[in-house]
Amino acid sequence: MKAMIVVTHLLGTGHLSRALTLARAFLAAGDEVTVVSGGLPVPHFNTVGIGFEQLEPVRSNGVDFSTLLTADGAEATPDMLLRREDQMLSILRRIQPDILMTELFPFGRRILRQELQALLQAAKSMTPAPVVLSSIRDILAPPSKPKKVVFAEELVSRFYDGVLVHSDPDVVTLEHSWPVTAALQTKLCYTGYVAPPPPRLGGQLDQTVLVSAGGGSVGDALFAAAIQAASEMPQMQWRLFVGGAEARRGALQAEAADNVTIEAPHPEFRQFLASAAASVSMAGYNTALDVMQTGVPAVLVPFDDGGEVEQGLRADALGQMPGIAVLRQESLDAATLARAVNDVITTGRRAPRTQTMDGARETVQIAHQLRKGAL
Repeated sequence: MKAMIVVTHLLGTGHLSRALTLARAFLAAGDEVTVVSGGLPVPHFNTVGIGFEQLEPVRSNGVDFSTLLTADGAEATPDMLLRREDQMLSILRRIQPDILMTELFPFGRRILRQELQALLQAAKSMTPAPVVLSSIRDILAPPSKPKKVVFAEELVSRFYDGVLVHSDPDVVTLEHSWPVTAALQTKLCYTGYVAPPPPRLGGQLDQTVLVSAGGGSVGDALFAAAIQAASEMPQMQWRLFVGGAEARRGALQAEAADNVTIEAPHPEFRQFLASAAASVSMAGYNTALDVMQTGVPAVLVPFDDGGEVEQGLRADALGQMPGIAVLRQESLDAATLARAVNDVITTGRRAPRTQTMDGARETVQIAHQLRKGAL
């Protein structure tokens, strides 16, 4: 079969990371798969074997998702957005997918609704039409207005064959963050967590605290607090993985003590995590899975700029596990961070989670079943 996954990450890189994990699962099942990415390029992501199409990239203006910016920071023009739409439709016509998946939409990315609704309409008009699926994480940004719920439900009813919820319903259901009506309930398919294969475990543990904030340009307060906390814990090595421009990393390194290293996000980060003494991070979907799969003692500092609540909800759920502490950004400073790191290290490692972590393979099976049922 041929699968097409459409994703645009606007702030962090987690959406693209999850889409690529799904793409690799389609490849493993013998399918042809194309990922159409509309966010900024992420050079350290592995796309080997995947058909990868880059649209003219857009990003958000920080946590303001009501304005789209180009890669160089200018406001995206209507002409540029029409070029993106034309490119996306051209890819659809060329590939003629059996399975079409939109990442987050229509539960988010409403600012891109013109190009995505054009894509859905074009797919519906194809003969045969592809199975159309929405791919969403465990916890969504709760809708701020009732019309957002109506918008999503109308599009799901009109265009979608299923909504893939990448969660374990025994841990968290979609109702935790989004109103689920009886009509929407009939479209939900829980896949388990979409995680890459677990890193190798069982190696020698080191005395390193890994600090990360995803592959984007967020996390300044977290990195600043970590640099200061490292001075209070000179017996530990602190390794900060900082996204964004090289100048950003250089400025942080200039403030760091000798037991701190600053580097760009690394493709082997999950393997480093498996042997680390502790992790300090935000609480994005992919980070949560890394923490669960490795059992690493972890301090979670959920991203809450601009009133964001998704990571806070996820952090609260994970914070029930031993060896995981939750520290809100409003309470973040060198002393509280150093104390939290010491506490989780003292508590020790958990058993790595393996249950319901194969959501990518389950996603492919569900998509195949729906496609065969539509023929």
